[in-house]
Amino acid sequence: MIVFRYLAKELLHSWLAISGILLLIIVSGRFIKYLEQAAVGEIKAEFLFAIMGYRMPGFLEMIMPLALFIAILLAYGRLYVDSEMTVLEACGMSQNRLLGYTMAPALLVALVVGLFSIWLTPAGTAQVENILNRQNSMTEFDNLTPGRFQMLDGGDRTTYVEELLDDKSVMSHVFIAQRSEKGAEDGMTMLLAEQGRLHPDEKSGKRYLMLSDGYRYDLVPGQPQARIMKYETYGVQMQDRDVSARASKESVQPTSALLSHDTNASKAELQWRISLPLLAPVIVLMALPLARVNPRQGRFMKLLPGVLLYLLYLALLIAARGAVEDGNLSPAIGVWGVHAVFLAIAVVMFYWGRLTHWLSSRGR
Repeated sequence: MIVFRYLAKELLHSWLAISGILLLIIVSGRFIKYLEQAAVGEIKAEFLFAIMGYRMPGFLEMIMPLALFIAILLAYGRLYVDSEMTVLEACGMSQNRLLGYTMAPALLVALVVGLFSIWLTPAGTAQVENILNRQNSMTEFDNLTPGRFQMLDGGDRTTYVEELLDDKSVMSHVFIAQRSEKGAEDGMTMLLAEQGRLHPDEKSGKRYLMLSDGYRYDLVPGQPQARIMKYETYGVQMQDRDVSARASKESVQPTSALLSHDTNASKAELQWRISLPLLAPVIVLMALPLARVNPRQGRFMKLLPGVLLYLLYLALLIAARGAVEDGNLSPAIGVWGVHAVFLAIAVVMFYWGRLTHWLSSRGR
């Protein structure tokens, strides 16, 4: 038990540290992307932290198996470099016993990954979709930032408001420049108004931007003529975005719902959720022989080929998932075939020393 606690402590400490580093890298990159979208008004700033929080289980379910694989290579590699593993082997520590000691914390990691992939990640993804649906159902003017020129409607419209009053429903000193529908070379319309207000129509359910006390300028590039119109009230219908297609994604469906669906997409999503926890025991078999290094080589000697092997494993799982979803691969094979192939590779790697010894003895 002393040896087991020592090995488990080394492994879990390395796993937690590597998981934290990988999570920080991924979260930072994704958060910067969301900040860019918030800066141009595509996402409301108050949604950022909620989206990141609900995305966290999806990040962790991909990070934790990789962190376990790297942790075994680094933790056990250090033990081999410092000759601690040599001493343990001299005291009777066999490879099978080392496998059993390593598989115990690996199964704990598999349970956590399964909790994320089967329950928490679909629930978090559903919450993110709800937030994005709320975001997309808003008009462009709901995302305005006072005192900033913002490009909206795919870059065809530039808007500026000096102040937002009454819970952002009233705008002060509004400027709108919009290209004509026929193209930028045909003309541009500019609207100036002292005040703007979003007005919902209860009968039709539509919303209008009501501008008051302003001017409308219709300009044509290259021509000195311009049409100027002064108005007291000017109304523009706001187009809401269609978000009906977002709710049909299999990734937001709970696992219990996927079990009752018979489509290829549902089967592919269900197999993917189950396959993530299965990574842990397979990569333990692959990592143990890779972690066995000569003290002169250093513990980082086999890190790069090991990570490349893991990435190949993951890439084939993703490809198999896509093939099942597209109907190009039978669900009976699906990701299970990839797991079976790499399990066979892992077993051969783990018992390669004994196999070569047995073959050489047979040859003699």
